Amino acid sequence: MKALVLNCTLKKSSEPSNTRALIEEVTTIFEENEIDTEILTIADYNIELGITAEAVSDQDEWPKIFEKVKEADILIIGSPIWLGEQSSLAVKTIERLYGGSSLTNEKGQYLYYNKVGGVVITGNEDGAKHVARSLIYSLSHIGFTIPPNVDTYWVGEAGPGPSFIEAKGYKNEFTMQHAKIMAYNLMHFARMFKQHPIPAEGNVIEQ
Repeated sequence: MKALVLNCTLKKSSEPSNTRALIEEVTTIFEENEIDTEILTIADYNIELGITAEAVSDQDEWPKIFEKVKEADILIIGSPIWLGEQSSLAVKTIERLYGGSSLTNEKGQYLYYNKVGGVVITGNEDGAKHVARSLIYSLSHIGFTIPPNVDTYWVGEAGPGPSFIEAKGYKNEFTMQHAKIMAYNLMHFARMFKQHPIPAEGNVIEQ
């Protein structure tokens, strides 16, 4: 099975990322269970604005990311919290995913059927559940299955202050427990769909 994580931090992959640090608590479990895992940092790519899976311009790199989405059994969106909301890159990523949601699989179902999704969120003040609600609904609406307890997050005290890495958020029992629960629930549902995919009866899309 394959897991793909789209890290929507505003930082390049060459910079330390609190969101990436928490993501890796989940992907370490994937790798221990022989799940082929890849983390992409969206800020490393030129992704144009649009609601489409196709290239918007010659410089648009979304199509190469979208190919990896199509191959993945598990998709995780990682986002920091800014002004109580997901990052602008998380919004852009959801919009581009939405652009491919009308495509179909080999059975004629929506493309994201039999794929599972979850979210990882970091910040240094409140907003984690709000961001999780927005991203999880978006993934569900376009066809991903959302298992229970697949929103893993860490937030510090209100106002400016240390974030996940500096505050040693990996010592937070609640966050680490949910990272583990998230990983195992995503793996379980992904394996279940491999053996028992959603039947095509009643949900084939007429072109």
